[in-house]
Amino acid sequence: MTTEYSGSGDPKRSLELLWGTRDRPRRGPKPRLTVQQITRAAVDIADAEGLPALSMRRVAERLGVAAMSLYTYVPGKAELIDLMLDAVAGETPLLDGLAGDWRARVELWAREGLASHHRHPWVLQVATVHPPMGPNEVAWGDSALRALSGIGLDEREIVAVINAVDGYVRGAARKSVDAARVQQHTGLSDEQWYSSRAPLLDELIDPVRYPTMRGFHDAGVFDDPIDDFEFGLQRLLDGIEQLLRARPA
Repeated sequence: MTTEYSGSGDPKRSLELLWGTRDRPRRGPKPRLTVQQITRAAVDIADAEGLPALSMRRVAERLGVAAMSLYTYVPGKAELIDLMLDAVAGETPLLDGLAGDWRARVELWAREGLASHHRHPWVLQVATVHPPMGPNEVAWGDSALRALSGIGLDEREIVAVINAVDGYVRGAARKSVDAARVQQHTGLSDEQWYSSRAPLLDELIDPVRYPTMRGFHDAGVFDDPIDDFEFGLQRLLDGIEQLLRARPA
């Protein structure tokens, strides 16, 4: 599987492109393209064909320009991926603008994050340990810090909560996106796949040798599971809520 790395391009050029701080030449012809158009085309390619299909040449073809001309706008694929990630970040609603208390807001954010990964599964192939730090990402981060301030956590704990939920969503999204791809490829959901093997497993899973697994199999938990994402999310938030309740007001 292809893995790309955010923040691996020229930091000065990436930040200039993300924040639009580079001065446009006063003389010469008007630019034919905008950075936003290039970014949108790249996101569309990655959404439809996957990250391995993304290249500067492929984006240029989609926009109807020569590949070399694209480099006058964006210096390379690394900077382009930073732009793409920030564009996707701009789709996520700001946390302090959502309705409800801190828990309701985080729940909505987590669900939207899962949906975003299904819209843009290629994001899961980008290691974001060094984030792009574009305006959309910074705006969302500022909003999240503000939404979780004043609930009983200190500054480091707020950052830890954001990282914990984000890590949970990303991990759950990877499994969920993989399941959706397998279902598209095979025509079978996880439950249908297991049910189709259940009669043979009745014979193979010896209740003497594998008593616990046989008990769970007979209970039907594998072909009729609970919603893993929601169950895990609620338990994660339960833990944070218990931490807050244990503290003095």
